[in-house]
Amino acid sequence: MKTPALPSVDFREILRDFQNLNPQDPGAWPVAPRVTVLLGVFLLFLLAGWWFVWADQLDLLESKEQEEARLKDQYVAKKKQAVNLDLYVQRLDEIDRSFGALLKQLPNKSEVEALLVEINQAGMGRGLQFDLFKPGGEQVKDFYAELPINVRLTGTYHDFGSFAGDIGKLSRIVTLNNISIAADTQRKDGTLVMNAVTKTFRYLDAEELAAKKRAAEAAAKGGRK
Repeated sequence: MKTPALPSVDFREILRDFQNLNPQDPGAWPVAPRVTVLLGVFLLFLLAGWWFVWADQLDLLESKEQEEARLKDQYVAKKKQAVNLDLYVQRLDEIDRSFGALLKQLPNKSEVEALLVEINQAGMGRGLQFDLFKPGGEQVKDFYAELPINVRLTGTYHDFGSFAGDIGKLSRIVTLNNISIAADTQRKDGTLVMNAVTKTFRYLDAEELAAKKRAAEAAAKGGRK
């Protein structure tokens, strides 16, 4: 069985069709020029539609798709928060209780003097001699004030350790900082001298917090001028 031969294309004939065209009478043009012009017009319409309509719409579609993805992420995150809301509330209650317990360990203004007496008695109770007990100036922090006390004690190494343990057992927060221990050069019996900075803390009352807030707002306003 023979394969039917493909019709031959006479390119010279097609070229002659494009010659001597009358632009005033396109209806009389041969088929090839008319098809070519129609295809050209169609392509121009496609390009014009892409440039003036479709390009903006595709950009808008892409931005909407990005916004949709962002909203989906927000929905998933908020759904997780809603599912774990009870757990978050429970943790917040635990934090509030822990913070309240820590806050109770900070004395107020009227209790600081009694706490200083407790520190002094803790040292004397261990047979230590206070050669220096000098409270420094308060350093105000976010919601509390820090009170450093420079101390110099004379005693034995064992007594110093017991004193540090007693300090840690006080009902209020007291810390020992910048500790240095050296032999007492004025004695030959092995007595030691300990220099340290004892720090205690107290919480700021409502009036002090309000004054601190007003000072911060005034400073912020002054910085914006």
